[in-house]
Amino acid sequence: MSNRSLIQNPAPTAHDDHAYHAFMERITPLISALYPDEDVTVLAHQFMERSGISATQLSIPASHVSHWDESDIMVITYGDSIKSLAEKPLITLKKVMDTYLQESVSMVHILPYYPYSSDGGFAVKDYDIINPELGSWEEIKEISQDYLIMADLVVNHCSSEHPWFKSFCKGEPEYKDYFIQAAPEDDLSKVVRPRTSPLLRVTHTPEGEKYVWCTFSHDQIDLNFANPDVFLEVMRLISFYIDQGASIFRLDAIGFLWKKIGTSCMHLPETHQAIQLMRALIEYRLPDAIIITETNVPKKENLTYFGNANEAHMVYNFSLPPLLINAMVTGSAKHLKTWLMTMPPAQMGTTYLNFIASHDGIGVRPAEGILDSEELQNMIYVLQSFGARVSWRTAANGEKNPYEINIALIDAFK
Repeated sequence: MSNRSLIQNPAPTAHDDHAYHAFMERITPLISALYPDEDVTVLAHQFMERSGISATQLSIPASHVSHWDESDIMVITYGDSIKSLAEKPLITLKKVMDTYLQESVSMVHILPYYPYSSDGGFAVKDYDIINPELGSWEEIKEISQDYLIMADLVVNHCSSEHPWFKSFCKGEPEYKDYFIQAAPEDDLSKVVRPRTSPLLRVTHTPEGEKYVWCTFSHDQIDLNFANPDVFLEVMRLISFYIDQGASIFRLDAIGFLWKKIGTSCMHLPETHQAIQLMRALIEYRLPDAIIITETNVPKKENLTYFGNANEAHMVYNFSLPPLLINAMVTGSAKHLKTWLMTMPPAQMGTTYLNFIASHDGIGVRPAEGILDSEELQNMIYVLQSFGARVSWRTAANGEKNPYEINIALIDAFK
């Protein structure tokens, strides 16, 4: 039985309320575009309910308003980057931030703090709990009293150990459409990959073998957002995270969200519509929330995630790290300066999140079209001499190309 069939269609008491009508006018075209075979009004009310939005207490979020200023600085860290034998790591993190960072840092991105099976936290086994080795939701709430918390929404995929996938493997009807499926004979030649592993994983079910889609690894099974039950469940999670103190949401690997066989399955129109719907629901739930999209791609593609100031509030300035490293390697800031001078100003209510390194290292794709292949290879060679490793991806033509240079910034700066 579908989760949605258990939710009654609520009858808001504010049908003539201006905010309610503005809300419905914003979300129903997006729902209709994504789910043309569904009853749009019923589904809209279900999205409202799952998102924790009260029809009788709606107010229209202000547009083109920045929920930050130039004084805001964010620190990115794993929950257990700093440890003490005497306490859980999240408690230690709060103490360290209060002691050393409180006067300068206003935001903290704690990398995925859920139980996980691989990929440094990005193969989530359970979205509803904190990894017990780190602490509990109480520590997250405590941190949120003094800092804005960025939560990872790792919803392009979940772990193969997640109960949803286990239920799929058991053939439970409710989960039969929770994951992307394809056939080996399908035309998948245009699919953009960040990895070199086979795209499809053979999975045994009571109905026979099925081939599930794995953009990243065979431990990370792609969720099927073409099934509205999946999207509704994600909105339930977001509402829960807001209750736990999160106010900034990082949409991990979001460019891969929607799949259509025969296409690149990257940056599809439905992906942008899904982000617009997610933003609308989050803003009506928490008006000063911030959404940031993680799209480790060339600049032109990355900028599309601003939409018309109706998708991401922030996009990572992904080209900055490789161009900064290149300037230090070559002794020339030519490419860095040219890139800076060509960056379009962001609209009010949007901004670039400048960063010089991340947990993934130095992305290479954002330098494509700025550095030529010889310059890229030279930079990679130099960094490899300082201990860097390279992650590879399979291009649409089947070639293997560098995707990320895995090195700590302090080592790269040597």
